[in-house]
Amino acid sequence: MQSSAIYQQVKHSLAHFFKQQQYSFTVALSGGVDSVVLLHLMHLLKQEQPKLSLSAIYVNHGLSQYADDWQQFCHTLCAELNVPFSAAAVHIAQKSRTSLEAQARDARYKALDELSAPESIILLGQHLNDQIETFLLRLKRGSGLKGLGAMQQTRTLKSGRTCFRPLLNVTRSSIEAFAAQFTINHITDDSNTDEQFDRNFLRASVVPVLAERFSGFEHCAGRSINLLQQQQALLDEYTELDLQHSLNSQQGLCISQITAFSDIRISNVVRAWLNLFTQVMPSHKQLSQIINQAISAQADAQMQVDLTDGQVRRHQGHLYFVSPQQVLIDETFNGNELTLKDGRLLIKLQGKGVRAPLENEQVTVRFNCNSARIKPLKKPGSNTLKHWFKDAKVAPWLRAQVPLIFYNDELVQVVGYFISEKHKDENGIFWECK
Repeated sequence: MQSSAIYQQVKHSLAHFFKQQQYSFTVALSGGVDSVVLLHLMHLLKQEQPKLSLSAIYVNHGLSQYADDWQQFCHTLCAELNVPFSAAAVHIAQKSRTSLEAQARDARYKALDELSAPESIILLGQHLNDQIETFLLRLKRGSGLKGLGAMQQTRTLKSGRTCFRPLLNVTRSSIEAFAAQFTINHITDDSNTDEQFDRNFLRASVVPVLAERFSGFEHCAGRSINLLQQQQALLDEYTELDLQHSLNSQQGLCISQITAFSDIRISNVVRAWLNLFTQVMPSHKQLSQIINQAISAQADAQMQVDLTDGQVRRHQGHLYFVSPQQVLIDETFNGNELTLKDGRLLIKLQGKGVRAPLENEQVTVRFNCNSARIKPLKKPGSNTLKHWFKDAKVAPWLRAQVPLIFYNDELVQVVGYFISEKHKDENGIFWECK
């Protein structure tokens, strides 16, 4: 086995982890030929690399009537190889506008992340034919450069955990031949033959025909996908430069900066900016709406483009992404701190601020009182809170989140912004929001 080409490929692909003194690996084990062969290869590598720590995880989605049998198979296999094994049962609740496959994948990554040992690299069994199928599926959907780059060999989860695909440049036929040569038992998922699923159709009726017709098709296609990934990586470097030159300290996108770019460059940097906040990219129509309203609207015009999980707003010459905000409720403030509904902590401190409340004054925390009046310290005259927020250039969508401290019905502090001059006290109290 150790002299086989697949073993050498896997060993070579993991070499950079060893250079970084990273020897802990967790195989995502499904029981299929790909992950089973990967487990055997890693078991061999462990014999050659004594420092190597190896474990396996089976994620039971419960989507097949055979799921428990497959879990038992994986458990038995790991016991035979003396590899620590664990299993996770996940429940998939079908959601609208999200494929069952995508939901199962997300649940699988979450379970793998939670069960893997700290600092362990998660090894996935996807191979070259999986990569080609992904490319063709995305070609069918009209994907751009990034989408056609298909799967990256390294994937970083939201938690920071690294996932790695050691077999991504190995063909399915090579993996199956390896399993046959060394009599490695594995499971065949009955659903993989159902060609009503696009991936199965490509797997059974398209890629094999192309591979038979064109010699070396699989490796040539893999090389093209790698080139697409390299070109995307280069584009990402230039995009990052554009983005960093166009952001302010609140991650707002400077409109005057991007208007100097070409149309295609503007679209590119706006997408990159949105990617800082959301995984769901806008449609072509929504992107055009964002750009047109940002550039052509008058300087003081209000702008709001609703996206799947947030809004794009304009303020003071910048675009901002606004996530859905919780509606905050008015509360009585007793004691020295209060946890607001959105999780922030409101704390009362001693020092330069306002006088302490009188016995007949109740202290309340209120929100979204734009018509309340206050004369801020060192400001001319009394006016509405709406006026003072505008004067301080506070973005409209932030105003309803600002805690307002009232003594009875009199506004005495706008937390983080203003202190009432009428109630000022050099040795008084003030509130801060953490």
